[in-house]
Amino acid sequence: MNRFIFVALLLLGCFSSFAQQTRPNIIFILTDDQRWDALGFAGNPIIQTPEMDRLAAEGIYFENAFVTTPICAASRASILTGLYERTHGYTFGQGDIKQPFMNQSYPIELRKAGYHIGFFGKFGVNYPGFSELFDEGEDYDRNGKFKDRRGYFFKTIQKDTVHLTRYTGQQAIDFIKNAPSEKPFMLSLSFSAPHAHDPAELQYFWSPEFDLLYNDVVIPDPILASEDQFLAQPEYVRSGENRTRWHWRYDTPEKYQHSVKGYYRMISEVDAEIGKIRRVLAEKGLDKNTVIILMGDNGYFLGERQLAGKWLMYDNSLRVPLMVFDPRKEGGIRSQSFALNIDVPATILDLAGISTPKSWQGLSLTSKDLAKRKEFLTEHLWQTPIIAPSEAIRTERWKYFRYINDPDWEELYDLEMDPLEKNNLAENPAHQATLVHLRKQLENQIDRYLKDRKKLLPEAKP
Repeated sequence: MNRFIFVALLLLGCFSSFAQQTRPNIIFILTDDQRWDALGFAGNPIIQTPEMDRLAAEGIYFENAFVTTPICAASRASILTGLYERTHGYTFGQGDIKQPFMNQSYPIELRKAGYHIGFFGKFGVNYPGFSELFDEGEDYDRNGKFKDRRGYFFKTIQKDTVHLTRYTGQQAIDFIKNAPSEKPFMLSLSFSAPHAHDPAELQYFWSPEFDLLYNDVVIPDPILASEDQFLAQPEYVRSGENRTRWHWRYDTPEKYQHSVKGYYRMISEVDAEIGKIRRVLAEKGLDKNTVIILMGDNGYFLGERQLAGKWLMYDNSLRVPLMVFDPRKEGGIRSQSFALNIDVPATILDLAGISTPKSWQGLSLTSKDLAKRKEFLTEHLWQTPIIAPSEAIRTERWKYFRYINDPDWEELYDLEMDPLEKNNLAENPAHQATLVHLRKQLENQIDRYLKDRKKLLPEAKP
């Protein structure tokens, strides 16, 4: 009898180990400020992103992917917690993210389920318990002490100073090579590129081997860059940080060519690191069981409306690349469904076979329910003098937005007829019923997510 029990326990242990090994490894790659069309697969004829294009072509590519808040701190908090900014309340200037929201973050859920967890790069959220979230990890970003290329060149590999993108790629390679074989891993890679190094005059920095890339190309002028499009903005946008950074990057033809080419070079460098990572997965025999998700943390203005940065409620700020490559499944799928940053953690847990917390507000990107999403809220709630906070609702046809401190300034766009958001219909008498309806929808969404905040954080202020 004792011998029978021993054999049964041994078989049970073997089965458990086999089950762990058959769960997929997951790599989530987040780029910083990569807009949706800074990608060859999206139809950009200039940028060279063969590895990202391959992931998109062989997986699910989401043509309508958006962030629910177009700023890195709040967007990253949403990705960690599966919640809208209106619920988690985290952005710049708010101190640490509150513990009740982190208690249900995807790293905690995965570790409870037996995954080996790693994180390398820009965490982007103030949280003192970073080291307790991951089995392996390092939190770093551009070095603001330096007002030159050293902002990106301060990390070393074997005593050689390298670009942050190369450093992050090497951290990923080392993690994969040394990951324990008895359990699956989940690796989050958060590249600082292609974010400009704001204190530096040249703004964009890349590794020397990318110096000649795009040299023989002339970047076309931005669309919607007329004086009329700029003057159509409220005064606080015309004099705000979007305009300030336009002067840093785009206010002369020379600056514009340098900046866009630099932006593209930095994305191409991330792309090259993805290729190195995939080769290591193949060498280790892990490529057939490793899912790769790639997303940008927010959109980006490349001179449109004579503006730079993000933060505003136009699609330039909101729309991002997003793809899920699962080698276990047939790919080549282009999804038209609305896909959001808050869907990423639900997708990660779904892939791992883990139930998502009931309070999460996103959907798995592999769920059939994604097609039922017909509208979503997006918002930028940081109260700072240099960027006007705003909020919007987007449906399949319409977008309505307003500025929080100036709610009488409203904008309404028929995206079916006007995908570039040229013609503001907010004062058009023929569209007042639509405007009023969307305004009410926006307010209903806000109320809903504030109530969710109250449930998770009873002491929270409205």
